[in-house]
Amino acid sequence: MKRIFYLILFILIALVCLKLCIRQDIPTEDVYKHDVIKDNGVVNFPKDPVNVVLMGKDYLQSQAPVGKYGGELISSTIGEGPKTFNPFTSKDSTSSSMAGLMFDGLFTTDPKDGRVIPKLAKSYETKDGMTYIVKLRHGAIWSDGFPITADDVVFTWNNIILAGLGNTSIRDMVVIDGKLPKVYKVDDYTVKFVISKPFSPFLRLLSTQIAPKHIFAPVVKQGAKVFDSFYSTNTNPSDFVVSGPFKLKEYKAAQRVVFERNPDYYMINKQNKKLPYLDKVVYLIVGDLNNEILKFEAKEIDVIGLRGSNVAPYKSKEAKSDYRIYNIGPDTGTMFLVVNLNKRKSLDTNYYVQPEKQFWFNDKNFRTAIDYAIDRKSMVQNIANGLAKPLFTAESLNSIFLNKNIKGHGRDLNKSRALLKASGFHIGKNDKLYDKYNNRVEFDLLTNAGNTEREALGVMIKQDLEDLGMRVNYKPIEFNSLVNKMTTTLDWDMIIMGLTGSPLEPHDGKNVWYSNGSLHLFNQRTGDETVDDRLEFEKRLDEIFDKAALETDFSKRKILYDEYQQIIYDEKPIIYLYSPVRIVAIRKKFKNIFPSPLAGVTYNIEEIYEDKN
Repeated sequence: MKRIFYLILFILIALVCLKLCIRQDIPTEDVYKHDVIKDNGVVNFPKDPVNVVLMGKDYLQSQAPVGKYGGELISSTIGEGPKTFNPFTSKDSTSSSMAGLMFDGLFTTDPKDGRVIPKLAKSYETKDGMTYIVKLRHGAIWSDGFPITADDVVFTWNNIILAGLGNTSIRDMVVIDGKLPKVYKVDDYTVKFVISKPFSPFLRLLSTQIAPKHIFAPVVKQGAKVFDSFYSTNTNPSDFVVSGPFKLKEYKAAQRVVFERNPDYYMINKQNKKLPYLDKVVYLIVGDLNNEILKFEAKEIDVIGLRGSNVAPYKSKEAKSDYRIYNIGPDTGTMFLVVNLNKRKSLDTNYYVQPEKQFWFNDKNFRTAIDYAIDRKSMVQNIANGLAKPLFTAESLNSIFLNKNIKGHGRDLNKSRALLKASGFHIGKNDKLYDKYNNRVEFDLLTNAGNTEREALGVMIKQDLEDLGMRVNYKPIEFNSLVNKMTTTLDWDMIIMGLTGSPLEPHDGKNVWYSNGSLHLFNQRTGDETVDDRLEFEKRLDEIFDKAALETDFSKRKILYDEYQQIIYDEKPIIYLYSPVRIVAIRKKFKNIFPSPLAGVTYNIEEIYEDKN
């Protein structure tokens, strides 16, 4: 199954000290430390939440300042809005983030340092790095009053995740030496996870959401087709049974999504009163970035991610305005150009990629020539308005696994032309580029329409490559059509796209780099393909990701992941462009805002409150 654009990545280590393999995987130096600008100072994060027992029930107590109840936070989403509210079938970041308001996992990420901290889990222990005993909170309930128990966890993992229903990303990532984990119920509030070998990313993957068994089990019995349409955007909001801080109240297509406070949430403040503070969280569905800016200026939305040209004018007005601007640093996402290396035929015996294009795209010199022709400096200045950094590596620039030996380069058309010449390409009439068989070099370049940043990148890349004599047919197309081409029909040449990465764990990107991964875009395989035609560097990437996940020593893992980044840099099946700097504006009336490079601005939505004074 092909799934794309989500990498929802919030992960890492429990309140107690990690032992054995997990502890060994975390470097001792303060590699996660980032300074975030707030009133010319550094954000003072509250202490970690703590477990509190009240009247026999286990609560998670926030250590953030006590806030006020009531109010609403209005955000926005660009495009068509959510495709589903089912956390297990989500394929896009919008759907995933909204489902995340309604469904919690066993663990979540500490925004300060990337450690894993408990959510639905109260605690865990492991003695050998292969058996994990997870204790659940007594007294946590679903929004319909049913208790959240081990039955829900075991069902979710065995009958949804490991069974391959919906989005298979987590299932794909927990395969260890071809074996899936075993998940058992110990008692009503204890679950045992057993894996075949010590597996460094495992605990991190337990942040995936948990489903209510009494609601999902009848649907699962009806099969994948019914499951894929469950908790869709057509579902009556009153039918949702959730564990998170908010539940769906209203969805109006192309207009808005409204979430209301879950009064039965298991998190409390320091006065032992239930969170969240806000009555509502609202997402307005806006068409594009320009419309989003207009709505922020009209005070119709409260929080916005600023782009390049907007930052300076907004910053100049900040002191006298009702908003505050936060510079969170390099984004965890990456922007890139991906080349289709597919040499196979579809079931109807047609090539996915035309044979003459296969010759070009599978030529390393050709891909490298494209890389050197791209003017990243100009992209950063003219598209990102200086609020980005050129990118040459598959890892996020704030990743603890970043290969810092990869330095990149500037634009060099002479280098590009020399590489092309070495592979038999030549300039013909009217400065047009031909291959050694005298085929004119012409191909399509696609991206998703409506994303103004990517559309601008497309225009620039087209110009850059046409300086080499190539003919580039640039075509922004509807997002779902683009996804279908990338993951199903496979009939495309080059695409400008972006993925959300993790600064904490390269294994989260296994689906991108593993040869049978559902996001292995540059040589994507359909589910019915059995021929092993992996390129040599693909085979080595498979080996690296298999080995690195089983390696418990951080320094040794780092060496392996350095190598994978070097392979991608050398082979260039994906050509990275730049990484934006995240600049966020939010109304000053909202308190308990603790911006984090690892998690964003509103990740702690249950602790945020509105103070109109």
